[in-house]
Amino acid sequence: MVAADGSRHGHARVRLGKYLAHAGVASRRSAEALIAAGRVTLDGVLVTDPARDVGADAAVTVDGRPVGGAEPRVVYALNKPVGVLSTARDTHGRRTVIELLPAQGLRLYPVGRLDADSAGLILLSNDGELANRLTHPRFEVPKTYRVTLGGGPVTAAQLSELRSGVQLDDGVTAPARVRSLGRGEIELTIHEGRNRQVRRMCTAVGHPVLELVRTRFGPLALGALQPGSHRRLSATEVERLRSL
Repeated sequence: MVAADGSRHGHARVRLGKYLAHAGVASRRSAEALIAAGRVTLDGVLVTDPARDVGADAAVTVDGRPVGGAEPRVVYALNKPVGVLSTARDTHGRRTVIELLPAQGLRLYPVGRLDADSAGLILLSNDGELANRLTHPRFEVPKTYRVTLGGGPVTAAQLSELRSGVQLDDGVTAPARVRSLGRGEIELTIHEGRNRQVRRMCTAVGHPVLELVRTRFGPLALGALQPGSHRRLSATEVERLRSL
């Protein structure tokens, strides 16, 4: 089996959920869900415990298909256009972010989500451990958005409310960084990842969102990346993400 640093350890054992994530099957949490759903076998035996140890010579299958060792782990930055789904696949045949990249046989999946009607920076990777770190709430990775609002000028009181926390139906939001860009635009940075959170926050203070673009994900900036375009992150950039 291939370890995280690319070396091979004949006697190394890892937990099954981590094994599947390193093999590029899914993120760690998604891999654990696959196991709990009874879709994974270990040496021909159905396993539902993601903490089960996997040895170097184990035969692992998902939905009957063999899973190999860890594939080279990569991270891509993509400028997601409006209308494209931030999922690995869609049962209704709609276009997904995966279709915008040359996967070259790697099992890539999006890190976090952007609504179909939102655009901007999204990451795609086959590194389940990194994906979990970037999306788990306890790591509080900041994400920045440029938001075009309706409803007239944004007042200082409304900006203050966004900064201090907005009451939503699932609780008060955590403090955010907000600044006015003028002409009905704001820049908003949050550390949470609730469903459609930015849109709900802005609507709650009286300003429906007309356009939403994610411009930063942690230390990464969208920069000059054009809609629909992508680039592979450098080793230095990936290490910066791991250090968050």
